[in-house]
Amino acid sequence: MTQRYAISPRETAGLNTKELRNNFLIESLFVAGSVELVYTHYDRMIVGGATPTTSALPLPCPENLKAQFFLERRELGILNIGQAGTVTVDGQVFELGEQDCLYVGKGAQEVIFASADAVRPAKFYLLSAPAHAVYPTTRMTQAESTPVEMGAMETANERTIYKYIYLQGIQSCQLVMGLTKLKPGSVWNTMPSHVHDRRMEAYLYFNLPENQRVLHMMGEPQETRPLWVSNEQAILSPPWSIHTGCGTSNYTFIWGMAGENLEYTDMDAVSIHDLS
Repeated sequence: MTQRYAISPRETAGLNTKELRNNFLIESLFVAGSVELVYTHYDRMIVGGATPTTSALPLPCPENLKAQFFLERRELGILNIGQAGTVTVDGQVFELGEQDCLYVGKGAQEVIFASADAVRPAKFYLLSAPAHAVYPTTRMTQAESTPVEMGAMETANERTIYKYIYLQGIQSCQLVMGLTKLKPGSVWNTMPSHVHDRRMEAYLYFNLPENQRVLHMMGEPQETRPLWVSNEQAILSPPWSIHTGCGTSNYTFIWGMAGENLEYTDMDAVSIHDLS
């Protein structure tokens, strides 16, 4: 498990492109036959990916967690962006199809990832935050997630939002998680933009063609900085930063948050004309 340390707006303003990428971009999460984990010092969120192929993969407990098992003091959100697979939690098997979600509560001692087909594996995106209480392990399929339509073709941001782990959905201590699909011809996400000082956010961009990219914008509203992001790469968004992007084609992204509350709508909007 690698680490990313929190830095302030003042430090970020002085970073060049390579330094920005080193601090905020996670380039490789889905490695065949491996569980990849990144420990961030933004609300102590762990971002990860599990890609089982011929063998099942247990969720490890890295030494620097100083825990007997990974979820001793944590909760976990899992969203499958690959093909069909299973997650086994303390002996109970949960089937996850493409873009289905599973929440695993604090105290679960064994989590095992497996793919139905080693050639076309599942790709489990993982978000984990510290937890203070136990909530039940719960699966939600995409069909059960009550999609919301937003945006318009005229502003190139027509999109469908699927909310899984949030105040009115799967219950958690502090984890909020869902995904957004942009319609063909739409390229902008989260516009108009916003910040939320009360919690950090992580974005995973996927379903992006190999020869296409997303230009992700971060930074304070009056000090925005761009990062080019490829398919299946993740961005860490500090609480003080905007988080919006424009793709060279349509795409899908997973948003996940940890911090002060579970209110999906808790955000401080930034007008387009105030961005610079």
